[in-house]
Amino acid sequence: MSDIRNDSRIVLTLDAGGTNLVFGAMKGGEYYGETLTLPSNANNLDLCLQAMVLGFGTIIERLGEEKPVAISFAFPGPADYPNGIIGGFLPNFPSFRDGVALGPFLKEKFGVPVFINNDGDLYAYGEALGGALPEINAKLAEAGSAKRYHNLIGYTFGTGFGVGTVIDGRLNRGDNSCVETFCLKHPDWPDIIVEDGVSIRAIRRVYGELSGQKDHNLSPKDIGAIARGEAPGDKEAAIKAFDKMGEVAGDAMATAVTLIDGLIVIGGGIMNNAEFLMPGILRSMRAKMHLLTGEELDRVQMKVYNLDNASDFEDFARGDARTIKVYGSDNEVVYDPQKRVGVMRSKIGASKAISLGAYAFALAELDK
Repeated sequence: MSDIRNDSRIVLTLDAGGTNLVFGAMKGGEYYGETLTLPSNANNLDLCLQAMVLGFGTIIERLGEEKPVAISFAFPGPADYPNGIIGGFLPNFPSFRDGVALGPFLKEKFGVPVFINNDGDLYAYGEALGGALPEINAKLAEAGSAKRYHNLIGYTFGTGFGVGTVIDGRLNRGDNSCVETFCLKHPDWPDIIVEDGVSIRAIRRVYGELSGQKDHNLSPKDIGAIARGEAPGDKEAAIKAFDKMGEVAGDAMATAVTLIDGLIVIGGGIMNNAEFLMPGILRSMRAKMHLLTGEELDRVQMKVYNLDNASDFEDFARGDARTIKVYGSDNEVVYDPQKRVGVMRSKIGASKAISLGAYAFALAELDK
């Protein structure tokens, strides 16, 4: 991350939402100058593309003598991200449904390379380079631990259940730009997608079912206030709604971390209620399974720690390190047989992580 912080190159960024497009620039891994917000006009392709040209063009004008080296941003899929082509069922951008060569279009307009990725991928990449991964490794070094982590799974909780994975510092985009988690099975209903249990709609639905108020208009923020006793409502139902979402999310995370073997970081506004979500997440990840013979084994073969809990982190950093002698000599080496992973809440936030990931991805591609 130190190289990026010292990098003087400027990359244009875009926060693409169905209502608004927010244009900006990054330099040295930080936002550079003021952002510009324009209506998305997502239902009209001509107006939407005109807004993008106006937005990026305005940011370039504001830079004056300084010139951007690339454009890099997240855009909803499905998409062929390596080739910059957006197409398919996009609820927030219906005018892109038939396929739009967005990357090539912007490259022709502005004469710089254009990199488009999934927001979950860029979120994970930003956390791996400038968020959770360097934070935990620095804390491990400070604690005197020799353990270091190189892999990360990033999740976002919001309208959907997003994911991204970084393996040994490299973003895993997949061969089809299709690294997903939303379509895994719900643990309670195997023919239902897990996202129906891990999303804004899931919190609202479960609270409505448990409280007997299925027609409520409460947001997760409202339900969180009820859970903390800061607003009137069914406190027990509110707490259980978040706990259930955590439990369902933890089941999906247990599968992913078994395959990826890295740290897990979670972002998104719903994580403002982490104290109610984390117990369910940890309960699922620390659950037991059985062989047909009846023997018990851990759902996740690594020991799972809550890295936001001071006591848990202390145990995580300590591990089970010991010294053992090298056979046939008096030399000793440090041996830590404990396999362990951790789960934590994002400290830099999903929006910053996505922008940082977009910036870092562009520079990495340019430096190849």
